[in-house]
Amino acid sequence: MSLVEQMRFLSLETNLDRVPVGRRGLRTARAAVVDSPECEHLLKRPLDPRVALQGFLDRHIDKGNISDHVEMTQYVNLCLPACGLQTISEGQLAPSSGSGVTSRSRHNSEEEQQCVCSEKLAKTKLYNGKPAPLRRTRSLNAPSPIQQFGPCGRIMKNSAMVMTIQDPASQRLTWYKAPMAVLVIKKVRDASVLAPFIQLVSWLTNAHCCSKSGHVELMNWFSVLVFSSQSMMASLGWTVEKKMIVFVEHSVLDDPLLAGAPAWASLESKVQTFTDGKDDLTDKIDFIVCLGGDGTLLYASSLFQQSVPPVMAFHLGSLGFLTPFKFDNFQEQVNAVLEGHAALTLRSRLRCIVLRKDSDTKQKPPTNLLVLNEVVVDRGPSPYLSNIDLYLDGKKITSVQGDGLIVSTPTGSTAYAVAAGASMIHPSVPAIMVTPICPHSLSFRPIVVPAGVELKIAVSPDSRNTAWVSFDGRSRQELKHGDSLRVTTSIYPIPSICASDQIADWFESLDECLRWNDRKKQRQFDPADIADGFVAPHKMEETSD
Repeated sequence: MSLVEQMRFLSLETNLDRVPVGRRGLRTARAAVVDSPECEHLLKRPLDPRVALQGFLDRHIDKGNISDHVEMTQYVNLCLPACGLQTISEGQLAPSSGSGVTSRSRHNSEEEQQCVCSEKLAKTKLYNGKPAPLRRTRSLNAPSPIQQFGPCGRIMKNSAMVMTIQDPASQRLTWYKAPMAVLVIKKVRDASVLAPFIQLVSWLTNAHCCSKSGHVELMNWFSVLVFSSQSMMASLGWTVEKKMIVFVEHSVLDDPLLAGAPAWASLESKVQTFTDGKDDLTDKIDFIVCLGGDGTLLYASSLFQQSVPPVMAFHLGSLGFLTPFKFDNFQEQVNAVLEGHAALTLRSRLRCIVLRKDSDTKQKPPTNLLVLNEVVVDRGPSPYLSNIDLYLDGKKITSVQGDGLIVSTPTGSTAYAVAAGASMIHPSVPAIMVTPICPHSLSFRPIVVPAGVELKIAVSPDSRNTAWVSFDGRSRQELKHGDSLRVTTSIYPIPSICASDQIADWFESLDECLRWNDRKKQRQFDPADIADGFVAPHKMEETSD
C-alpha cells in the first residue's frame, strides 16, 4: 500500500480481525498502540496518524528516504491533506530510536508497549487537550539512543554490528517439559546443613501428584497409598507422576556424620552419585539446588563448563550474597519454581584460556575454564612486584606493577574486587571489571570495559619474576615468561533463580551481607531548642554527636 493508504487504514475504525494477512504488520502497529489501558477510550475514535506512523517513518529514515526532522514533517504534510487531516508543524513529530545497534530487545513486553504508547499520547496531547502523565518503562536496559546527530550526522548502518539484548526484567523461567533430574549440592564440613539436606532429598524423592489445574504437590508414600485406586484418582483429577531423580556427589556418602543419621539409611539407595572430574553431567541435570553459601554456588558453576541448568540457592552458609532463598518454607518455594513461577538473573561468566609458550595445542589442549566470580593474576610467593602486561583486543593498555590484577564479572565485583577498591556492578550489566591489587601507583584506578572485548594478560619480558593465576580460587597455576591468559565473556551464563526479582534480591544482599550505606541517622533539630533560627552552642554539640 502507499503511504496515503496506510495512513487512511490506521486512522479509521478498522475491524482488525478482518484485516488480510498482507496487512499484518499494520495490525501489529495499531495493536501496539491501542492495547494499553490509557487508549481504551480512543477505540471509538480515529487514531492519530502521528502515533501510528512513527515506526513507518523510522523505516524510511533507515533507508535514507528521510534525513531529518524538517524533511519528515514535509513528507507527512504531503499525505495528510489526502486523508482529510490537518497538517502538523515542525517538532510535533520526531523520529523514535530506529533499528540498528540497539541495547533493547525487539520483542518488547506488553507493559513496555503500554508505556511507550502513554509517552506518545502525551506528546500528541490526546487527553482532552492536556498533557498525559509519563510512565517510565520497567526495562532494566537503557533506552535505545537516537541514531541521528544534528542535521547531517548519523550512525553508519552495518548489519554485522546489529546486536539484540533481551531485557533482563523479562527473563523468567519456563519449562518446556517437566524437570525430572535434580542435582543437590550441599556445603562440605558443616554439620548444620545435614538436617536440611536429608529433609530436601526425602521430599524430592517422594511421588509427585498433579491436579487438573497443573499445580504440583509432593506427597509422601502414605498419602499416595490412599489414592492407590486409579479410578478414584481419575475422578478427583489427580495423576501420579514419576519420582524425581536426585543426584549427589559421591564424596557426600563418605561423610561419617551423614552415614550415622538414621533418616539417611532409607534414602541412600534412592539417590544417584557422580564424581567431579570423571562423570559428565551435561544433559543429565534439569535443575540444581544448592544448600550452603556462595562457595557452593561457585562449585556448582565449575561442574558445568557449558550450558548450566537453573540454580536455586538456599542460604545455609556464612555470607550468602548469592543465595536469596530461606530454607524455612522450601516446599512452597520449590513448587513455585517447578511450576515456572520465578524470575531469573543471568549471571555472566568469563572464559579463561591459558596459552603456553612451548606447548603443542594439538597434542595437549590449553587450559579452558569458565569462572563465575573472577580470575586473579598475582605475584605468588615472590617478594618482588608483579609486572604484568594488559592488552585489550590486541592493543596494549598498560603494565600492572603491584601485587596483581583481578578480572571479574559483575557478580564477582562484590567479592574480591570490592575488597580491592572496585565498584559494585549489578549482575545484569554486561561488563568486565579490571581491578589492580595494591598497585604501586596512586592513579591506577579500577576500570570497567565492555563485555564483548577480549583481554590478554601476560608476564612482561623484563619482569623479575613469574606470575600465578587462579580461577574462582581454584586450579592455581604458574604463568611463565611467554605464557598468556585470554579472558572473554562466555556465552554460557548461570541462570540464578530469584527469590523476588533481579533488583530487590541484589539490594537486599547489599544491605544484609555488606551493610551497604549502613550508619546511624543524623538527628533533626529539636524545635524547642531553636529560637529565631539560632541553636544554642551546647545544643549544637549534642546534635552533632
